[in-house]
Amino acid sequence: MLTRYSISQRQENEPLGSFSWCMPLKRHQQMMKVGQLRPHPARKLISAKTVSACAGANQDICLDGVMEMSNYKQTMDEARGLVKIDLVLRRAKLVNVFSGEIHETDIGVHEGVFVGIGKFEKAENELDLSGKYVVPGLIDGHVHIESSHLCPEEFCSLLLSHGVTTAVVDPHEIANVTGIKGIQYILDSVDRLPFNTFVALPSCVPATELETSGARLEAKDLLQFVGHPRVIGLGEVMDYLGVIQANPDMVDKLKLPVPFFDGHAPGISPQDLNAYYLAGIHTEHECSTVEEARERLRRGFHVMLREGSAAKNLIDLLPVVTSQNSGQCLLVTDDRHPRDLIHEGSIDHLVRLSIKAGMDPVQVIQMATINAARAIGLKHLGAVAPGYQADFVVLEDLNTFEILEVFWRGIKQSEGNERPRFSRYNVAGLTKSVHLGKWSSDKLRVFTNSESKSNQAQVRVIGVQEHSLVTSALIRELPVRNGLVYPDPAQRIAKIAVIERHHKTGNVGLGFVEGLELKKGAIASTIAHDSHNLVVVGMSDEEMNLAIMTCNEMEGGLCLVDGTQVIGKLPLPIAGLMTDQDAETVAQSLTEMHEKALCLGISEKVDPFMTLAFLSLPVIPLLKLTDLGLVDVEHFRLTKVVL
Repeated sequence: MLTRYSISQRQENEPLGSFSWCMPLKRHQQMMKVGQLRPHPARKLISAKTVSACAGANQDICLDGVMEMSNYKQTMDEARGLVKIDLVLRRAKLVNVFSGEIHETDIGVHEGVFVGIGKFEKAENELDLSGKYVVPGLIDGHVHIESSHLCPEEFCSLLLSHGVTTAVVDPHEIANVTGIKGIQYILDSVDRLPFNTFVALPSCVPATELETSGARLEAKDLLQFVGHPRVIGLGEVMDYLGVIQANPDMVDKLKLPVPFFDGHAPGISPQDLNAYYLAGIHTEHECSTVEEARERLRRGFHVMLREGSAAKNLIDLLPVVTSQNSGQCLLVTDDRHPRDLIHEGSIDHLVRLSIKAGMDPVQVIQMATINAARAIGLKHLGAVAPGYQADFVVLEDLNTFEILEVFWRGIKQSEGNERPRFSRYNVAGLTKSVHLGKWSSDKLRVFTNSESKSNQAQVRVIGVQEHSLVTSALIRELPVRNGLVYPDPAQRIAKIAVIERHHKTGNVGLGFVEGLELKKGAIASTIAHDSHNLVVVGMSDEEMNLAIMTCNEMEGGLCLVDGTQVIGKLPLPIAGLMTDQDAETVAQSLTEMHEKALCLGISEKVDPFMTLAFLSLPVIPLLKLTDLGLVDVEHFRLTKVVL
């Protein structure tokens, strides 16, 4: 933690300055490395022995504002354009996120930081942009790397090629499978990359008590990561009832000494939003209607407009954005498949969609940069201005928003279709994560509730909605034979099962689902938010069983079955969630599997695997399935399948 010092602690021979904060040198260097502190050439490192409050601490400290006069003068001269700097961008059309205007200027960069705009005559390198546009590096304020199926190194490489230089990631997917090992893996794998990755610690592992996860993380488990230079906050707090009802475990997490608390509260009442905000949670990405977004804006929340591969809320929410409140709005992807990342993009795709919908390009760019930085507390990012980290994107045209070049700390990382390639971090201890225990296909049978001889049974059915994570709670009649309830291809109602895969408990949740439009076959995945058990949907127990066995043999992944044949599969050996293959290979595999899914009858309007992955998420209304059974999310309880 930072420690406050008064001016009286300045030693006799030290230069007078308006300093305020002190920290251990090692911590300072770590923060400088990831950019949490603006690299200030004038900052002076002095011995802790010179500060009475640090007596006995045999290490250096850094006092902001205590400036060595030679460094101070150098910094002033660099900003004034009097001395040579590293890089000058000539004749740039700067999209100024502060003034809201576009103006032509030169831009100075030195030691990875913008020293200013204006005139800079001397530079080691010059880049004549000839009127091309310069915008700050884009920021994704809320995303899960694991949902891309890509390892962190490949994910960050892909984002760089789309102008995204910063991402706030919540590793609760891998944490639900492997616990703290998963969090550490994410931190270690991004540590050396030319990309700003910040981690929001998973707040809900497991997400609820209505499912079985691979790990359980309490506040004391997360505390070891507090102080890590890339850890900036607590990830999406899905247990909003625990927040507003002062559940002790949740309160302990909200007491963690981190500056940022991310929100996730679909379905919460407007009155309860007051309490949620007072708990310190000031962002929200789960709005699906204008009214939900407006209620949050009225209370001071930063509203994240989301466009993922499954949940597509951006266009529906844009009407809430006005010139008066746009500063409270930012863009996020949340969950995005590699096919969409490659062919459409990341935050750049959201920018293009917003501009095409009629929004002012400058306002949209503010939402994709400075608004995100301010909402999350990244004070050194999000703008092209003196003292900000030199992350920027070069564009030919604002309306098409086609990325030409991407720079991170003043160094080019991507140009055109070229992107950087990064070596992989060791994944030892994160593989072989599927543990079904003793398995029998008999566990897939759904029995009627009585000795009724009727050939029909009334059942609760999960209703899939297009481009939404919210499901409907339906009542349908399904055929009964020999006391067992069967799916109905005529109604396009399939059976769904969630099988616990972490602890060999043998738990199997069973139900039925409508809206995938499946006519035959089965589809299975070990990606099943948030506990990531094995989820399978099918028209027969035999096909479902083959899909389950295939996922088990792959040690995690995605699978399609038609009759007695496995017609498509994608192994995901890292926690059953990710692979270290390159994005193009994964995207091609997914494209082929999506095409084959159409042959099974699955609707073109549904992303089959992304949709499947969210049918087990019991924190988003209305009806979901976990390994413990069918969940009535509205009342937060298990409910019967067969009425």
